[in-house]
Amino acid sequence: MAAPAAPEEEEEEKQEEEEEERGRRATKWRRPPGSTRGREAEARGGGEMAAGPLRRYRAAAGLSAIWSRGGVMMMMVGMEKAVGRLRQRRFKRAVLPEPAASVPAVSVTEIRRYLREQGLPFHDGHSCLHAPSLFTPGPAAPPFTLFIDKTTGGFLCTATLAEGTWQDLQAAVELRHRGLPPPSLHEDDEEEEDEGRRAREAARRIWERALPLWELLDEEESRATKAAFGIAQLADATLKRFGVRYLRAARALVFPWFAPRDGALRGLKLVGATEETFPRFDAYHNLFGLPLVGRRDTEVVLTGRELDALALHQATGVPSLALPRGATCLPPALLPYLEQFKRVTLWLGDDLRSWEAAKLFARKLSVKRCSLVRPGDLQPRPLEALNRGLNLTKILRAALPAGHKSIVSFRQLREEVFGELANSEQVAGVKWARFPELNKLLKGHRKGELTVFTGPTGSGKTTFISEYALDLCTQGVCTLWGSFEINNIRLAKIMLTQFAARRLEDQLELYDEWADRFEELPLYFMTFHGQQNIKTVLDTMKHAVYMYDITHVVVDNLQFMMGHEQLSADRLAAQDFIIGAFRKFATDNTCHITLIIHPRKEDDEKELQTASIFGSAKASQEADNVLILQDRKLTTGPGKRYLQVAKNRFDGDVGVFPLEFSKASLTFSSSKSKAKLKKVKEEKAPAAKKDPDGGAGGSSKP
Repeated sequence: MAAPAAPEEEEEEKQEEEEEERGRRATKWRRPPGSTRGREAEARGGGEMAAGPLRRYRAAAGLSAIWSRGGVMMMMVGMEKAVGRLRQRRFKRAVLPEPAASVPAVSVTEIRRYLREQGLPFHDGHSCLHAPSLFTPGPAAPPFTLFIDKTTGGFLCTATLAEGTWQDLQAAVELRHRGLPPPSLHEDDEEEEDEGRRAREAARRIWERALPLWELLDEEESRATKAAFGIAQLADATLKRFGVRYLRAARALVFPWFAPRDGALRGLKLVGATEETFPRFDAYHNLFGLPLVGRRDTEVVLTGRELDALALHQATGVPSLALPRGATCLPPALLPYLEQFKRVTLWLGDDLRSWEAAKLFARKLSVKRCSLVRPGDLQPRPLEALNRGLNLTKILRAALPAGHKSIVSFRQLREEVFGELANSEQVAGVKWARFPELNKLLKGHRKGELTVFTGPTGSGKTTFISEYALDLCTQGVCTLWGSFEINNIRLAKIMLTQFAARRLEDQLELYDEWADRFEELPLYFMTFHGQQNIKTVLDTMKHAVYMYDITHVVVDNLQFMMGHEQLSADRLAAQDFIIGAFRKFATDNTCHITLIIHPRKEDDEKELQTASIFGSAKASQEADNVLILQDRKLTTGPGKRYLQVAKNRFDGDVGVFPLEFSKASLTFSSSKSKAKLKKVKEEKAPAAKKDPDGGAGGSSKP
């Protein structure tokens, strides 16, 4: 019998009907099929280029071929596959949409209406709707083990691990009404299942070779190991309870991934000089500590590291879980396992980046039940707090509620203001490693801002922005690329060349090594190419922010979202609307948007100004930052390119610095830029006096 709709629920549905639908399409770069990197990796002795002792251990253990298989460029539509490539089982429909087709979005109002019409009982959870599973046979099946994501409609049955999209669930319901058995579950396709078996076998071998820390025969070795990882205060009983082991060959701690349903080993994480997971990070969805949580527990603390979870549990006794990728991402596939908790405290780290991530994750988890531990000198990450003898229970009690949106006095802003003053460097944002001079002007890359970038045709706008975004991505900034001008294959080739800083065409034997490292980046691509509708693009961006916790979106470029059939006056109005939409998206989703806009047609001998941006003045007015790639190669010879910061809303510093393009690596970053900076500023000094806006010349503040 269908659940009746409460008045509050009807009001909520009415509000939700006004929300925009979520987008569906986003792609992540994967390797082409038919990879031979396994044989090449073995020939290279396991590839010691980057991972150090972990790669050497795999080679010594005969495990280098585990990662010899590549992925494919997957055009992901509908609900993203919830648990990744290495799932135990998966539900499959008889008919699936074409890869390039758009899967209809669904709202939670439509989901509720459909379930009522089909006579399926359900009740509201925090992030999901709970319903009886269609995939558990027999009347003795546990009730309400089917979790339906309110945002995407994707489902997961925690009893059988069946999962799929909203369309998959509708197909299962139709079969049930026809008196047919529920859809069969089957293993992943051959390639994915083969890689899954390899990863599980690798995890099993490592787990068998690893030793429990409390069973090391040499007490001095045990003491030295604990000191090296800063865990001298962790009791052996805590390490034993969580099953932590030590791998001598890699000098790394081993954290297991046990399935909560049957306790089987599904994978593990090695933490040493570097971190590595089995299976790969995109399929590693381990809520470390989940098997230790009881069914009646209603409170949990989420941490960014496994050792923090151990410290918290030892000091407070509160159930503590570690997110698989720390403050980088909270996969929606994990949300059903967090539904039982009425109170969730996020204590992800001790820096501003972790604080911002906690606020984003609270939106997924429902801000009404979330509390956040603000980083500070007296509130460091849990392990450090334990080592310093701080009271972790007191820190948890002082956690701030995440759902305070209405601020009525400075008292509620006081701690926020103090946090920004005390962490000025972190507030400035992520620093560029390849462009130190850009850090001096913009101070860093900050969430929630809109950057407008322009430059002459053929000056290398896309090439520069790809390196600009790649620099941030290598530092953990989750990035979504919307390249409407060049296709994703060509863009990925450019970025891979910049990442390797060499021409891989001439060194194909190194391709697999660099592609392996590039594949680990939190980088995704939209599948659009050519002219696109702004609503479709925004829907896709919303979906990517929810699924992958995207914090930087690059749109190349604005003109491809404006209809060619419109009159010039209408085109200006359309551009203003699009810029306003991007501005609102950046603010509402705490996401930085870099928007490339072509300039007006002007004299090639004249330098571009803020007024040179195509369209009305709205672009420069709405933007927090305006960057101009100046190109003087036509008048003063080759190589005279420099970047101008024409607007900086953060602290007002503007100026220019030279760029040196390397054709071999397709990069603009250069170690010589510092030496040339003074000369360029001196040359531009007279112009700076003539330009009241400070659009060129040395650093100044308006």
